[in-house]
Amino acid sequence: MNFRSTRGRLAAAAVGAVVAGTLAIGASPASASASSGYISGAGTIYDDFGDEGTLSSSSHAISSATCFWQNVLYAEGAMKNDEYRFAKSDIDGEFGSKTRYATRNLQHRWGLTVDGIVGKNTMSKLDAKRVYLPDVDGGIWSGKLQYRGIAANGNTLATYHGKYHSFKMSRAEGSGHWHFEDLSTGSHQAASYTRNDC
Repeated sequence: MNFRSTRGRLAAAAVGAVVAGTLAIGASPASASASSGYISGAGTIYDDFGDEGTLSSSSHAISSATCFWQNVLYAEGAMKNDEYRFAKSDIDGEFGSKTRYATRNLQHRWGLTVDGIVGKNTMSKLDAKRVYLPDVDGGIWSGKLQYRGIAANGNTLATYHGKYHSFKMSRAEGSGHWHFEDLSTGSHQAASYTRNDC
C-alpha cells in the first residue's frame, strides 16, 4: 500500500467534509418559487436559482424579479446594444428591448441557448459550481455567489460578484424570499414576480 497516496486521500476527504459542513445552511433543498410570488429558496444558498420562474417580455415582464435580473446584467457588464453595456440607469424592472438584448448577450457569453428568455438554464448560472474557496473576508466563494454569513435577524447574507460589479443580497429567514440591493439607493427590496418596486 502506498502510504503517501492513502494519506493524501484521507486528507482530501477530511477537507471535503469540513467544507461541506461549512456550506450546509440547512438540510432541505431549494424549491421552485414562482408560484410563491418571489425568487426564493431553502437550504444551501448555492442551488436557489435554477428552479425559478421564467422572465421575459411576456412573463413577469414588469416585476422586481426582472429588476433583480437587471442587477445581474449590470453586474456582468452585458451589452444592451452594439455599443453600450447595461447601465445602472437601465435597471427599472421592465423587461424591454435593452433587457432582452443584454440577456441574449449574456447567454451567448455563458454558452447558453441565445433566446433572450431567462428560464431555468439561464437562472441556474447563478447557482454555484461545486468548487469552494475561502475568501479574504472569511466568506465562501462559489462561482459568482459569495456567502457572507447569517445576520442577527436570521437572514442569510450573500454578495453576487459579476464580471464588472457586485451587489448585496439576503434571503429572509422563514419565507426564504430573496432581497437584493437597489443600486441607486442602497436599500433592499424583495425579488417579487407580482409587483415592481424598482
